Amino acid sequence: MLRHTGRSGNSFMPLSRAAAAIGAAALLGLTAAGCAGDGGTAVEAAQDAGTTREAATAEPNPLRNAYFGDLHVHTNFSYDAFLNGTRATPHDAYRYAKGEALTHPAGFEIQLDAPLDFYAVTDHASFLGMLPALMDPARDISHPAGALVADFVSGAVTGDARAEARRDIRAYTLGQSEPPHDPDVVRSAWRETVAAAENHYEPGRFTTFVGYEFTGSPENQNLHRNVIFRGSAVPELPFSRLDSFNPEALWAWMDRNREAGMEALAIPHNSNGSNGLMFRLATYAGEPLDAAYAEIRNRNEPLVEITQTKGTSDTHPALSPNDEWADFEIWSYRIGGGTTPSQPNGSYVREAYLNGLRLEEERGINPFRFGLVGATDNHAGAGPGRESDFFTAGGAPQVGSSIPFDPPRPDGRLYSASPLGALRGASGLTGVWAEENTREAIYDAFRRKETFATTGPRMRVRFFAGYDYPDDLADDPDLLARAYAGGVAMGGELAAPGSRAPRFLAWASRDPSSAPLARLQVVKGWIDGGEAHERIYDVACSDGLTVDETTHRCPDNGARVNLDDCSISADAGAAELRTLWTDPDFDAAQRAIYYVRVLENPSCRWSTWDAVRAGVEPRPDLPATLQERAWSSPIWVAP
Repeated sequence: MLRHTGRSGNSFMPLSRAAAAIGAAALLGLTAAGCAGDGGTAVEAAQDAGTTREAATAEPNPLRNAYFGDLHVHTNFSYDAFLNGTRATPHDAYRYAKGEALTHPAGFEIQLDAPLDFYAVTDHASFLGMLPALMDPARDISHPAGALVADFVSGAVTGDARAEARRDIRAYTLGQSEPPHDPDVVRSAWRETVAAAENHYEPGRFTTFVGYEFTGSPENQNLHRNVIFRGSAVPELPFSRLDSFNPEALWAWMDRNREAGMEALAIPHNSNGSNGLMFRLATYAGEPLDAAYAEIRNRNEPLVEITQTKGTSDTHPALSPNDEWADFEIWSYRIGGGTTPSQPNGSYVREAYLNGLRLEEERGINPFRFGLVGATDNHAGAGPGRESDFFTAGGAPQVGSSIPFDPPRPDGRLYSASPLGALRGASGLTGVWAEENTREAIYDAFRRKETFATTGPRMRVRFFAGYDYPDDLADDPDLLARAYAGGVAMGGELAAPGSRAPRFLAWASRDPSSAPLARLQVVKGWIDGGEAHERIYDVACSDGLTVDETTHRCPDNGARVNLDDCSISADAGAAELRTLWTDPDFDAAQRAIYYVRVLENPSCRWSTWDAVRAGVEPRPDLPATLQERAWSSPIWVAP
């Protein structure tokens, strides 16, 4: 029997066919149905510019091109990736990002459907390269963890004993037992990490960044950061949790390196699993935040990773009860802490933005002025680019997470006792607007926060604000030049001249290989009388629909998913959404922040794709579908 979510009467087509049919409009420069404004080919060509690898080799574009990449990737040098069976090296990871096939730890071949523009291998600095070294007979390293790792990797231990061996190895890597740390091994692995980035850098075509992950986790309260260096100047060894769990010590180390000519930035990730520590309104030591703290944090952390495989950190239903889309890919547990809960307060990006506005109002400081990026946090040297291609270290389908065990487990359980495998997702990617595909240009985009995050599809998002934008700006073939000249781009601040309301140019175009766009939204946060508030405004609708002036919502465009084969509606959605918007509730006396969120039509979640391919019913306790999305970095408006 044909099953699909929603109304009858829709026609359906496979996602790939729908992408080709509807995405052709954007690629050929034809106006998409449902766009707010009919700008014609010149306008859409501006948004499409620089999105192919051929375009990336052209002369620098002062109006900037969209480039996509992943700044959070693990290889065999990371202890957890190695235990999961990953043997891919940093060199393998960069080859994969450039479009080559790679062998997954489970033995099958994986390959992106299109190369990425930039990439950073960010292995854990703590115990970097130690587990491969413990297994290398050519190295003279003696440590109790060596035998444990050998038994684990060889499969000599199984069942409960295997789980116990993993716990014991984890105890070493967490410092609960004497850690397997040899500075010479770490130094050698770091040099190879740097060499891989240097060898695979192709200015104008493919950009690599030297990087690593700092994994401070007091009581599994996630304070992890990825440290990304601008160029080839890097320290002899990375700063790790073995030096300190305190991110403020990391920032001080980065400042010292900067004075020595080694420029870098740190990107916090998985704030959702920090149990409130990532954006706590106190220092690591529990002292009140001050101007010095805000200055060093903003200098070293201009970006935050909002989405990745272990959940999305935009907001939480408990923090944003009036946001119908706040429950997207929620991970409610501490990272590395099993099923120990992570409290929402202090753990999510939107609340941090609001708290930053409040601190600015009360004390004149704001330590949370960051832009947004996305990543995969993959641990196979390679991340899935699509929900339909999602894989874990165990491969796909995810037996015990998305489909029942076959044969059934003796204890009668259909799925894994832990919910964590089912909560993972295929997210995400970082998008930047940069003049060219080089380290300097892309890093400068990081610094000015002209970045956006997606859950995987290569949607493009632009966001500008200005006070003198003309009524026809959204339809002007020269809109980009005029938008830059007459206002600020995402990541910037706009000062309010008098009582006039700014105008916002919001623009998103779809990934032709993914679902069409459903709606374009502006997320607003502001301070009124010392209290923080937020509101979601739909600002452009697909399919010729219009925003309700009272509810600020688009009507349902009727897009549905056939859960028998994951085909999607062939007759709903837009290739592009673009509008010039004015906040109907603007108050020049209020400090405010605005950012864009764009939603695709619904499509199958990876767990449903697994069920379809396995010929079983999707898990009833998991969402059958999701709406892929993208977020711009914010624009701050100051009174």
